[in-house]
Amino acid sequence: MLSSGIVGLPNVGKSTLFNAVTRARKAEAANYPFCTIEPNMGVVTVPDPRLDVLSKISGSQKLIPAAIEFVDIAGLVKGASEGEGLGNKFLSHIREVDAIVQVVRCFEDADIHHVSGTVDPVRDIEVINTELILADLASCQKRGDRLQKLVRAGDKQAKAEAALLERLLPHLDSGKPAITLELSDPEQKVMKEFFLLTAKPVIFACNVLESDLGPVTRGEAGRATDFVKAVREYVGTHLATEAVVLSAQIESELVDLSPEEAAEYLTGLGVEGSGAGALIRAVYHLLGLRTYLTTGEKETRAWTIRIGDKAPAAAGVIHSDFERGFIAAETVAYGDLVALGSFAKAREAGKLRIEGKEYVVQDGDVMEFRFNV
Repeated sequence: MLSSGIVGLPNVGKSTLFNAVTRARKAEAANYPFCTIEPNMGVVTVPDPRLDVLSKISGSQKLIPAAIEFVDIAGLVKGASEGEGLGNKFLSHIREVDAIVQVVRCFEDADIHHVSGTVDPVRDIEVINTELILADLASCQKRGDRLQKLVRAGDKQAKAEAALLERLLPHLDSGKPAITLELSDPEQKVMKEFFLLTAKPVIFACNVLESDLGPVTRGEAGRATDFVKAVREYVGTHLATEAVVLSAQIESELVDLSPEEAAEYLTGLGVEGSGAGALIRAVYHLLGLRTYLTTGEKETRAWTIRIGDKAPAAAGVIHSDFERGFIAAETVAYGDLVALGSFAKAREAGKLRIEGKEYVVQDGDVMEFRFNV
């Protein structure tokens, strides 16, 4: 199962957010730096309203959503790449995850200490990114030193790595993360062997106060809105990624409410949906994951695949025999099935297709496989 690490400066709401997305109270959330030392891990279900709709069509007895893992990692501080604030240990925890959620404080509260004394979200992002880049620079420089002997001996893999390092080192040295360096397909394969922190996909979570969430969502003037706007402009321009707005405190309160109560509570705040839910879906896509669906009287289920997976590989997610003996896949787009109301009507309308081995599965495909082993 792929995982996403929640990172950021101390006291920005990481552990509160982790507890919210995992719907648990595993992580201690306190108003002092480094209240988290060992990483907390939790499996998170991916919100998908399509499951409810399909289950009504099929009369399913249960629903099984897709899932990913979130990891709550202790706060990083300036100097982490040199060991400051237990930095080396925390950086090793980041190295083990597949993607990064960087929580950014976009609220002012005199009762919650900020390690820098003032609230400045863009500065905070640059502090974290600088430490990750410095750690990658040190790692790449060591790798380059080790490669020299192999390069002189004519080793092809060593030559490919050295050539990439010649482009990568100045890129990192200019303050740019590895993920923003344009690479060919062969170079991307080489880069994966470096296990760089800044080569991981990243998304930003702008954490605002409960009282600010509605106004920020509506784009009303205010300090929190200014903070969020600055974050979105910065990460879009410099990091080619996006930011999600949420209130970790609100999300932690929703954990104890039923879905109906939670929806009513959010409506009262003038907010359409859960920020944590939006973040989970965004991280799922950030990891390069997509979902196809199966449905019947027993269950309606979301199955996780990677972008570009073909029908046999998708079948193999259910069972290896399905992939080994794959014959065909009965496929209908979720929107077509819902619009027509049943598989029979979808078949009559020509929307239920028979797809073969070369079919690239699309997010939201409702599928049934034919196989023979």
